[in-house]
Amino acid sequence: MSGIIEWGALGQVVLVGLLVGAGVPALFALGLRLLTLPVGAGVVEAGGTHDGEAAGAQDGAAPGLARRLGGYLCLALCVGAIATGLAFLVSGGH
Repeated sequence: MSGIIEWGALGQVVLVGLLVGAGVPALFALGLRLLTLPVGAGVVEAGGTHDGEAAGAQDGAAPGLARRLGGYLCLALCVGAIATGLAFLVSGGH
């Protein structure tokens, strides 16, 4: 401890704040991105026709199994982080 500021505690707060404040939303965004189709797969952009048909149109197309599992895993980790935070707060954690 040097003077008024406890540098170790401040470092822990900043680290946890970065992980939770930026990491969980980034994980959520990655999960959503994995669950969506790549650009051009079943999506018609403005004026994006090719010989009268939609460019890359695929009716009922879905992401592959690995992408879906990765997306669901990311979203499950987000739900787990939220549940852990709520449980910590409800238990009176400091």
